[in-house]
Amino acid sequence: MKKNGKWWRSLHTRSNLAMLIIAAVMIQVSGAVQFFFARNGIRKEVDVRAQSEMKMKSLEIQQILSGVEIAVDNINSILMRTIEHPENIYPVLEEFVKCNPNIQGCALAFEPNFFPDKGYWYEPYVLRGADGTFNHMQIADSSHDYHNMSWYKEGLVSESGRWTEPYIDNEGAQGVICTYTFPVKNSEGEVVAVFGADLSLNWLTDEFASDEDTKSYSFIVSREGRIIACPDKSMIMNYTLDDASAEYQDTTINAVNRALLAGDSGKAEVKDNNGELAYMYYSPVEGQSGWSMAILFPDREIYKGLRTVALRLVILMLLGLALMVYIMWRTVNGFKRLEVVSAEKERIGSELRIASEIQMSMVPRLFPAFPHRNDIDLHASISPAKEVGGDLYDYFIQNDVLYFCVGDVSGKGVPASLFMAVTRNLFRIVAQQGLSPVEIATQINKILSKDNDQGMFVTMFIGKVDLNTGHLDYCNCGHNAPIIDGQFLKMQYYNQPLGLWEDDPFDGESIDNIKGKQLLLYTDGLNESENPNKEQLGNERLIELMQNAQDMDAHQVIDMLATTVEKHRAGADPNDDMTLLCLRIIS
Repeated sequence: MKKNGKWWRSLHTRSNLAMLIIAAVMIQVSGAVQFFFARNGIRKEVDVRAQSEMKMKSLEIQQILSGVEIAVDNINSILMRTIEHPENIYPVLEEFVKCNPNIQGCALAFEPNFFPDKGYWYEPYVLRGADGTFNHMQIADSSHDYHNMSWYKEGLVSESGRWTEPYIDNEGAQGVICTYTFPVKNSEGEVVAVFGADLSLNWLTDEFASDEDTKSYSFIVSREGRIIACPDKSMIMNYTLDDASAEYQDTTINAVNRALLAGDSGKAEVKDNNGELAYMYYSPVEGQSGWSMAILFPDREIYKGLRTVALRLVILMLLGLALMVYIMWRTVNGFKRLEVVSAEKERIGSELRIASEIQMSMVPRLFPAFPHRNDIDLHASISPAKEVGGDLYDYFIQNDVLYFCVGDVSGKGVPASLFMAVTRNLFRIVAQQGLSPVEIATQINKILSKDNDQGMFVTMFIGKVDLNTGHLDYCNCGHNAPIIDGQFLKMQYYNQPLGLWEDDPFDGESIDNIKGKQLLLYTDGLNESENPNKEQLGNERLIELMQNAQDMDAHQVIDMLATTVEKHRAGADPNDDMTLLCLRIIS
């Protein structure tokens, strides 16, 4: 080689230059591939987050709405007796509002001139004040003629309760209200009044606020398409889906709005009038309300972090290549190995919110369980081994029949808590149809068994007591044997747990009369609780405790068992979730 030859004519230099070009191309291709897979991964995370968030919010909303529905159903029999004694109306209404913290106020609207001395319009109303007091008022007159209002007319002809379209109430509760109405009949079976429980919707605004982590935007619409909750308070009750269809040019928005009104679920890519892309997810709110919800994730926000990282990667790669050229120019005979800077992937999305508070709100927690009845002594508790758990219990009264259950989901933690939430919601929905425990177990099992790829299951004891006769029908689905009057209940059928085999039948059993008997339902976190030496509390100890607790009421039994388990563990962490439910039907 000539001494004055060009440096790039050197074979060694040309090979290094070729390696540099190949390295540059490979780096660019690798970056493009990583960007592609990272983008797809982010989109999948957004899909999972949206579905989980809508499911959790739907369960939260349904919990509150169903609580109001059950409370109204339970007071109906009391109202039937109260309408004959107008002096007792206000005390009954006040007690109802006092016992149901989610209810802002309630009214009993009578037919014209039902009480001649009260006048043509008579609508006694009790409102919960901001200072904790309860205000009594008669809000009906010629300017507030409820006889011509849709909620009253529909309530008169309805056979059961129904939710009204949300509205702004300037007469009673003062704010955005949704009322659950129920027809009230006299002793002859004639509808003489409509009872309405007002649920303030202010809590929905906080629930559907903008998420600062992903800049998502959530909103909820009524059955008529009116915005009733969103981050922009000026739009609440003032903006409809028809307004959105008229405002935006994207025809996909019109299709999504029709799907929302139809109560459908799905997802779509939509654009605003500036061409900004967003991903919309929507689904109906479970229950009778007819509401639907949607969540929007702007494209520029969910990929903002990824684009920032990609830009930094490109800059770093260009600087690295420039450095390699500079070193090659300075030292032809050797290159320093260039350290390749790996880019950190920015994780998009955030963890699921800690579900402990949500989970606890899904089971009844107000005791006494039925303050207006003196024939039921019932108390229950649930103690997860971790922040969230898979145990559940539930109960409610319908037509003088008490439905109750205790269940234990396989596993622990977040997966078990999600399975628990689905199971509890299914029990409430199916049991409200007035079915037997066997039919309830069969329907829940069919739903849980479908697409159960994880093989999760739940053991459950389902009971149905006729409060007039004390007759108990029950179906035990692989659960621990209950204890009745200090002895394990002898059962012929234990059945399989729910969620494993879709077509396997269930068998039920019954007890003629359990009035006066003490019944304890529990999960294995009680008898299998362990101390630091891995010694369990055991069934014999449990029976001994219950035999000595025959004179205790339900609350005392639950407290006694919880204290005993705490002492037995002696500081050891709980090895399993523990749920207790004690029941006695008083003769």
